[in-house]
Amino acid sequence: MTQTASDKAPLAPATSTTGHPDTDRELLSCHDPRTGELLGEYPVHTAADVADAVARAAEAGQWWAALSFAERRQHLDQWRRLLLHRQDELVNLISAETGKPADDARLELVLVIDHLHWAARNAARVLGRRKVPAGLLMANQVATLEYQPLGVVGVIGPWNYPAFTPMGSIAYALAAGNAVVFKPSELTPGVGHFLADTLAQVVGERPVLSVVTGYGETGAALCRSGVAKVAFTGSTATAKRVMAACAESLTPVLVECGGKDALIVDSDADLDAAAQAAVWGGMSNAGQTCVGVERVYVVEAVADRFIELVTARAGRLRPGGEPGADLGPITLPRQVDIIREHVRDALDRGGRAVVGGPESIRPPFVEPVVLVDVPEDAAAVTDETFGPTLTITRVADADEAVRLANASRYGLGGTVFARARGDELARALRAGMVAVNSVISFAAVPSLPFGGVGDSGFGRIHGEDGLREFARAKSITRKRFRVPLQPMTFDRGSRTVRRLMRLIQLRYRR
Repeated sequence: MTQTASDKAPLAPATSTTGHPDTDRELLSCHDPRTGELLGEYPVHTAADVADAVARAAEAGQWWAALSFAERRQHLDQWRRLLLHRQDELVNLISAETGKPADDARLELVLVIDHLHWAARNAARVLGRRKVPAGLLMANQVATLEYQPLGVVGVIGPWNYPAFTPMGSIAYALAAGNAVVFKPSELTPGVGHFLADTLAQVVGERPVLSVVTGYGETGAALCRSGVAKVAFTGSTATAKRVMAACAESLTPVLVECGGKDALIVDSDADLDAAAQAAVWGGMSNAGQTCVGVERVYVVEAVADRFIELVTARAGRLRPGGEPGADLGPITLPRQVDIIREHVRDALDRGGRAVVGGPESIRPPFVEPVVLVDVPEDAAAVTDETFGPTLTITRVADADEAVRLANASRYGLGGTVFARARGDELARALRAGMVAVNSVISFAAVPSLPFGGVGDSGFGRIHGEDGLREFARAKSITRKRFRVPLQPMTFDRGSRTVRRLMRLIQLRYRR
């Protein structure tokens, strides 16, 4: 049954989270990509609006940072319980704004909850004050290390996972004691408002998480607003513009960009499991996953059977807007043209479609497309397609597969299916994260850092590294007693440093 707009997402409130009335201002419209139905209208926030939101967040952030880790955890745990209590609303909203099937939206919510719980539970252990060894030279000192909040963190989120991906920054930044100003994608503003509104029910009038909406200009204003750090997820091209804007004020950035992730199938792999993983990794969320599988390299000895299995699985999948559809639409309309061009170019250059083809592209939906014999310099192999497509390439052995996989300018995630050499091949891949005999599993492990190398960006969300990304290290030493040798004074004797050198030689020469 088709949902109405009121079932999915209410129109935006008359007053924005910046505190300014939204009358007589430009609005952006949010539509269901499956039907084109209007879901809501949201203000296009100006640089002044963004500055006001950051100022209000800074004030709220002082209260939030002054809380103990245990007190912040209590608030975040309340938020987690509230999100679960209102899970149907959030699932419907994610599904409406992105077009993804409801079960995919539920899976996204599961990941949000698990990561929020981990960040709140582990912040004190990871970031709290602790003693560290002072070393031989400073044996008379007590040395302590702690991680203090940065202040206000700006988060610029994507549309493909509008709750899970930005919460990888938001939850960890909040757990570290920061306030957050979040700019969601213009395609999914309702999800951003839902997250901020539910946390507001927990913390009251203090906007420790606030939302600004708009297009690229709003994001640029957030970069220039004086926030302590910007966490961005999106394309590599946009990341460069974000970095350029942040560079004007030396604002540090964390960027998680696109990928062209490879799956390697060795000759001893479980082929049925590998085919299942390739299809899920490449086709779930209609291929709109930054760590989704886009390239497959399979050892020649098992290639025919593997291709048969992938063809059978992928050929059964059907996109659509109805509840039983396997795949939703392509959320960003202009992405359809990129998918079409990649498929056409691959076929024009000698590739073959064993599943689908140009006829599979029927906006806003794209049926699965599996291509073989595609040249390695074709766009379908080198550039991010971000659709339900796979290229499968035969290789002589797994070492050739690693070499080809590593030739990409991207380096986000990867997958290896092998029995004997799984870990070895995983460590050889130039990627921030690799799953062995599973796919995308690293994203669901809260204790593991998430991020890439090369054109896939830098910095890490999730895990201990993710908590530290949103904190500054604070080192303190305190003298316990006076020592005979004091080299760090103009009152030192003429032989002090020489005696110290002899002591160091005795200790470290061996």
